[in-house]
Amino acid sequence: MTAQAAETDRAAFVEDWERWHADHERQLADPHGFLAITSLRWLDEIPARFPDAPGAWSSTDEGVMVELADGEELLLDGQTLRGRHDFGVIAERDSLFPAAGDAVIEVAKRGGHDIIRPRHPENALRLAFAGTPAYAPDPRWARTGRYLPFDAPRPTTVGAAVEGLSHVYDAPGQVEFELDGTTHRLTAFNGRAAGSLTVLLTDATSGVTTYAANRALSIAAPDADGTVLIDFNRASNLPCAYTDLATCPLPPAENRLRVPIEAGEKTPTGPKSTTGDPAPVVPGADGDRAGRPDPAQEKPRNDQP
Repeated sequence: MTAQAAETDRAAFVEDWERWHADHERQLADPHGFLAITSLRWLDEIPARFPDAPGAWSSTDEGVMVELADGEELLLDGQTLRGRHDFGVIAERDSLFPAAGDAVIEVAKRGGHDIIRPRHPENALRLAFAGTPAYAPDPRWARTGRYLPFDAPRPTTVGAAVEGLSHVYDAPGQVEFELDGTTHRLTAFNGRAAGSLTVLLTDATSGVTTYAANRALSIAAPDADGTVLIDFNRASNLPCAYTDLATCPLPPAENRLRVPIEAGEKTPTGPKSTTGDPAPVVPGADGDRAGRPDPAQEKPRNDQP
């Protein structure tokens, strides 16, 4: 390859990364994205009203219910909701997004607990967002690796940004790559697109130049021979890097790399949303509330964490 061709390839690589990063930033700053979240509310069987959402909300074994007072309404899938509405049982990591004026009220289940997360476009955190710093894209960090499927998916329990909460994901396999002569393996979870993978990780930059708790990396579906592209330039922050009102998963132990991955997004700058108690502990050890988080504690579309 000539020097000119190499330079052209590098320029195309950088341009492609810049498009990806800009798209990621747009999703984050969407009017109903994670920066718009004003609180995280843990529901139980006692109906509770909140200042940033209409209605009295509760949760039982039969699912989530809201009781809307006169003059209050929500809009869901073109249907106007008034009075009592039962959302039914919501599956883990699923979300519904009924609208309340220019806001949406995310109704979801995370870590086995029903929650609502109001999202208001005028939230100060969203309005103050000025972008996420990142390492300059470098083709060196786009590593060709290999997918190693398990005989059967392995249920894998990981911690969460909320103390006392945990998440369980099915891990279909691991991805293997080499860096400076050393082979590393990372446990992978299923990605959003069919056959794709998601890796949660930390490395020696975590807590130094990158967010301490986690970063996420999407990997396209493996080729027929198991080849994968592991592009660390696209290691991105999860919502908990920007707001304490998220329940993001933490990496499994084997995904905590000891080497520095000097690529991808860095620790966000600027304010961080901490409405209410930023780290509610899931009760249960003392027997109260049947192990449910305290709904008095605060903590887009189905982006999950």
